Amino acid sequence: MPRTTPPAPTTGPTTGPVPPTGSSSDATAAGPVSPPWEELVTSALLGTDRRPPGAASGTGTGPDAAAAALLDAAALHTVRRRAGLLPAPAAPRPDPAPADPRPALPEAARSRLAQLLADRAAPGGSGGRRGTAPDLTELIPQWLATANLHGYRAPDAALPPLLDAARARTDLRPQALTFAGPRGLWLAGLNPDWKFALRGASGSALLPEVTDLDAVRRLWEEGLFAERVALLSAVRAHEADAALALLATTWSTERAEDRLMFIDSLRTGLSGADEEFLEQALADRSRNVRATAAELLSALPGSALAHRMAARALSCVSPGLTGTGPSVAVEAPHECDAAMQRDGVVALPPSGRGERSWWLGQLVESSPLSVWPARFGGRGAREIVALPVADGWGEELHAAWCRAAVRQRDAEWARALLGAPSTPPSNGPGTASLAERSKLLAVLPATERADWVAGFIAAHGLSEAFQLLGVCPTPWAEPLGRSVVDALDIARDAGSYPWSFSGVMGLAERCLNPAEADRLEVLTTTPDEPADASPGANGYWSEAFQRLVSTLRLRAAMDRELIPAR
Repeated sequence: MPRTTPPAPTTGPTTGPVPPTGSSSDATAAGPVSPPWEELVTSALLGTDRRPPGAASGTGTGPDAAAAALLDAAALHTVRRRAGLLPAPAAPRPDPAPADPRPALPEAARSRLAQLLADRAAPGGSGGRRGTAPDLTELIPQWLATANLHGYRAPDAALPPLLDAARARTDLRPQALTFAGPRGLWLAGLNPDWKFALRGASGSALLPEVTDLDAVRRLWEEGLFAERVALLSAVRAHEADAALALLATTWSTERAEDRLMFIDSLRTGLSGADEEFLEQALADRSRNVRATAAELLSALPGSALAHRMAARALSCVSPGLTGTGPSVAVEAPHECDAAMQRDGVVALPPSGRGERSWWLGQLVESSPLSVWPARFGGRGAREIVALPVADGWGEELHAAWCRAAVRQRDAEWARALLGAPSTPPSNGPGTASLAERSKLLAVLPATERADWVAGFIAAHGLSEAFQLLGVCPTPWAEPLGRSVVDALDIARDAGSYPWSFSGVMGLAERCLNPAEADRLEVLTTTPDEPADASPGANGYWSEAFQRLVSTLRLRAAMDRELIPAR
């Protein structure tokens, strides 16, 4: 016979005295003594033909009689156990949910939120859906940002799906938890699946208020590692000096991997007041801790480490002559001595890199950019970057200057290294790397950043613009939005398929100003295809532009729904 697994005896949420199976009381109450449950399971797994179910009796004969007897005995065990359960004492009731004084959502916005969260939770959701329908899942971050801007509180019924969404997408968590407010944290404390919400939340079940010094000190000394990291970050955001003093109390007894996480939290509010502590950390037993301390010190142009690095870098990079014009002469270090390594210079280069160029880059990126104008006769950053670099060291030197500009948040050097947006990346003054250019752009003011990217797209199209668009503020300013749409229209006229630009199209749906929808309506038509176009391309483009326009209109409706009633 086929193997038959009897259902496991049902056990409820409570435990109580259960009559032992196979006891004399069983025989009195239920007739013949049935085999123990474990024996029935063994018979079911091996098959009743190989292991008959012991003393279990059934009616009839034939190959199915033993199987029927087995199932009868299993049913008897199950009923007996269910009848033997006793209710357990009630658990303590949770504290009442805290009040949330923020205003309630307008009814239309409440319905919209339910729609967005339901679409996210539906099998498959709308993510990646083709056609003209907006991708509702990708609109949740914007909806939350706008709701928080108006200071609304989350509806109680929306808290569970909202916390589920934040659990699944870490990018939603800051906005979602702000919107969920104190009632969301209260609810998260009752469900282990939502424990992420308690990390880093001052005043939550895990963290005390940062102004409660006794509670902060007690959790710092007795808490779990994750609690301590969150606590240090919260205190650092509130008062940088207090966080540094707290860290200093236990620094010498911390594990190396813990020290690394703790010292990394000093990036928030980094200032000259941290220099003494970081300078001592340069002698730490952990190489990673030393490297992080050196990186943080080099971000402080006035630190002693920055001056030591500058002295080394100035000995390697100097004014020179190329023909009859000025240039940059480079003599890379010939060794990485102990003092350099103590200051964070990593001696062993990665695979494919030469030692001397590796050391040179680390010295230059850790040096204050303010030392170079004096070194090159009073020239400004743009003039220095434009100088030819002798002996093929230009790429290494400029890349190191890029890293220094990002680390020191120096907008003047970032502009110089980016150059004009119309200049091809391969011929630019700084680096051809789009990732490095994106980091340089992030140093510039928001309006200047958007204007530069608009000029880049106008000159070079969209093929290399995706990373650059990712650092531009939203909604996109008109020049940037217009340049993106014009470039998409040009790509359609060129006969390519829209999915070649799906990433940019997705950004446009989320980042274009919703007021642009009416102007873009003309792009939703399907023009005649030229003879050399890809088959059906214009139809796909029309569909993509319809989705763009419908998404912009939906975003505009979402914004109107969130406007407070007067």
